[in-house]
Amino acid sequence: MAETEKKMPVYVEDSFSETCSAITSGVITFFLMLITTVFPLIYHNSYIDILETKYKAYYIPMLAMLGILLVLGLIMMLIDFKECGGDHTKQLFSGLKPKNWKETFCIADAAVLLFWVIALISTLQSDYFYESFWGNEGRYSGLFLLTIYVVVYFVVSRFWKVQGWILQLFLISGMIMCVIGITDYFQLDILDFRGKIKPEQSTIFTSTVGNINTYTAYVAIIMGFAAARFTQEENRLKMIWYYGCMTISFFAIIMGCSENAYLAIGALFAFLPFVVLKSRRAILRYLVMLSTFVTVIQCIDWINQAFADIVIGLDSLFGIISNFKGLFAAAILLWVVTAVWYWFMVRKNSVKGGGAEADLGSSQDSDVFALGKLLGRIWGGLLIAGAVALLFMLYDANAGGNGARYGSLAEYLVFSDSWGTNRGYIWKASFRMYQKLKPIHKLFGFGPDTFGIMTTDKIMAEMIDATGQIFDNAHNAYIQYFVTIGPLGALAYVGFLISGIGRITKMRERNPYALACAGAVLCYACQAIVNLDLPIATPMMWLLMSAGMAIAGKRRNNKSARY
Repeated sequence: MAETEKKMPVYVEDSFSETCSAITSGVITFFLMLITTVFPLIYHNSYIDILETKYKAYYIPMLAMLGILLVLGLIMMLIDFKECGGDHTKQLFSGLKPKNWKETFCIADAAVLLFWVIALISTLQSDYFYESFWGNEGRYSGLFLLTIYVVVYFVVSRFWKVQGWILQLFLISGMIMCVIGITDYFQLDILDFRGKIKPEQSTIFTSTVGNINTYTAYVAIIMGFAAARFTQEENRLKMIWYYGCMTISFFAIIMGCSENAYLAIGALFAFLPFVVLKSRRAILRYLVMLSTFVTVIQCIDWINQAFADIVIGLDSLFGIISNFKGLFAAAILLWVVTAVWYWFMVRKNSVKGGGAEADLGSSQDSDVFALGKLLGRIWGGLLIAGAVALLFMLYDANAGGNGARYGSLAEYLVFSDSWGTNRGYIWKASFRMYQKLKPIHKLFGFGPDTFGIMTTDKIMAEMIDATGQIFDNAHNAYIQYFVTIGPLGALAYVGFLISGIGRITKMRERNPYALACAGAVLCYACQAIVNLDLPIATPMMWLLMSAGMAIAGKRRNNKSARY
């Protein structure tokens, strides 16, 4: 009897810990279900109040989730102290002790904490405290929203047991959003939104998202997620599902007619080879992905010709590519190469006594491992060569004054005030304004999301004369943070993205959703170089980063995460 009594507390404590963990994860799952389904599709009054609607649709459920978790946490603590002597609570908070930080926090965690602390300091020292806190003079991305992002990140990454069906809901709602956007390219206006806005603005708003820049930012997240899952999926039916999602996202991001799409697509195709070209099947999937993308561009060109009087049309770099005379031949060539590689796989596996899908090679096979290393080096060399060529073209077109020799590409290579729909002007103006700030503002910024106040106070007349526009945002997420939160805050944010993506990617062999989350965040982060963070697409990036870190967190030897 005495031995039984000694063992009973251990059993009760384990059961209590598992129950608390299940309840906490269940609450998080419910609210993430709302974010992945309702949030992307919700609207109120056409595009007129789309930003405010999405903002509320994000922060209200997240505050409700945090409030419920806080109450449940207090109840669990009381029960823990009553039934278990507070052992679980002590274990939970032990992770906050400096000596345990190495086990409790990773580089990404430290970076995002630093980002938030600097944002807090920036708000407190800003001349516009109220506006910095709420972001009401900008795009509602003040300290309040940043705080929700960061707190939800820690809650989800620590306490959520990742549910694949939640991430599938993200894809399903994303497909609905993409299909609506594609119908808008045909100007069908199935939601009857465009009659409520100015006719001249009807082509720059689409789907249930709003501005085409934000729409393509959201589609970039979907594209990165679906493409990464396609390259890894072993189940045939699921592979077809991801292929369909990837293909639709290709159509959607190109038909979105926004130039931030180039960076997301470039990042996707540049990044994946380094992590997936380590098996014959992954090489095949990458070739299929590349062939499909080129085919999609060719299909859109045919659509534009067949429905020239209906569709919006492409007038950007995609327009130049779609008009390339050798595009069809390039698509055929890629499919031929893909078919040859598939034939090679079948022959290789038949020698081993399996079918095409039986054993397509793994990183443990010496021949495949050697091939993967070789391909990685070749691909890295090609990217370096491409980067050097691009840098030379930029130098030649700008410093050398030879932009004319590059023809239609000159508008992308020659950096002027009008570059990127006047982004050239506002980027240069951003650094001029920064140079005139007070020393403390140079260190901690003017205040979160106060860029519009800066331009109104400092360069309003000049800005209108130069561009005919009023900028309340730098249209570059990193320059925006540099000016409004300071260089330290911007560096912390970039460090968070880079270290987070790296940590999640390392889990790609253990969890099929890890690479998908990393790919989604990477595509968003790259397109943000010419885009702005809004509480429309940005919350989904933070959610997938949090989910990815929840997956990566399983590697930690941190028992407090069970509570």
